[in-house]
Amino acid sequence: MSVLAAIAVLAVLILVHELGHFIAARSQGIYVNRFSLGFGPIIWKYQGTQTEYAIRAFPLGGFVGFPDDDPDSEIPPTDPNLLRNRPVLDRAIVISAGVIANLIFAYFLLVAQVGFVGMAQATLPGVLIQQLAPEVSSVAAKAGIQPGDVILAANQKQFGTSLQERDAFREIIKTNALKPIQLKIARGDQKLSLTVVPEAKANGDGSIGIGLAPNGKVERRRVTNPVEALQIGATEFQRIVSMTFQGFWQLITNFGETAGQVAGPVKIVEIGANIAKNDTGSLFFFAALISINLAVINILPLPALDGGQLAFLLIEGLRGKPLPTRIQDGVMQTGLMLLLGLGIFLIFKETTQLAWVQKLFQ
Repeated sequence: MSVLAAIAVLAVLILVHELGHFIAARSQGIYVNRFSLGFGPIIWKYQGTQTEYAIRAFPLGGFVGFPDDDPDSEIPPTDPNLLRNRPVLDRAIVISAGVIANLIFAYFLLVAQVGFVGMAQATLPGVLIQQLAPEVSSVAAKAGIQPGDVILAANQKQFGTSLQERDAFREIIKTNALKPIQLKIARGDQKLSLTVVPEAKANGDGSIGIGLAPNGKVERRRVTNPVEALQIGATEFQRIVSMTFQGFWQLITNFGETAGQVAGPVKIVEIGANIAKNDTGSLFFFAALISINLAVINILPLPALDGGQLAFLLIEGLRGKPLPTRIQDGVMQTGLMLLLGLGIFLIFKETTQLAWVQKLFQ
């Protein structure tokens, strides 16, 4: 059931994305002849007055079809309500609407997480030093830091009960290689002030050799004030968007080190299934995270993605006319083949890494 829950989450996010395209087109009077959730064989369909609605066998995909390139369409090719005959701005709205829909949906998922389920947080402020690196001469040990210490502040930044305080402390360490960091520490009933100078790793990041944990127990706190829930949701939304762009930037700049962290649909379903099984309350957060990633991936200026089509529209706007059809088709087909190849590779790789699949070959 947990796997079905994860697949359902992805199907909903894809549905939201395609609904964005569909609503943006129909609200402008642009013809839409197909709306499909999933790909592969049709298992259910309904023919509306203008649009065929269908559910297909494999839910991890979907599309909105336009009659522009349908050879059986009875609509005159010069009809102003065909997508290709609309101004660049109208087409840009339709193409970008899927990304916008995913972002808006992600925000309200986070608000729902805050208001109905609650955000996980520590019961006590600060960041707990769980362990030190085994080396006796580690940077943290030399500075006088001990396991069980609680970091209350670093360089005058106070740490509260949010689980993101650990990431904030790590970022301070990472960005201050070979620079002194002033720490405020609680050790039992004592309050101490220590200075630590992170060593520089090979990539230039700072490190002091510590393991971190939340301080106290981790509990969920629901926010009943709607205004506060909207504010916290906005903060979480901004944090996830920032982390997503940082992740893509690291993938580009350190491809050799980060390529192995790229996850395909099988891995995403596996992660979602584990969350559904062990921490159902985090499904809203998981869905928001995937929705934002889906939006960011689609807006990248790559062939066969929404961002690639927007890039063609930008070129058309600058040139005053579109690129030749053969060039657009060639770029799109090449990009589609590359994306399909990557998708098949990730599906095969991640399927063979599943525990139950590995047991079959033992």
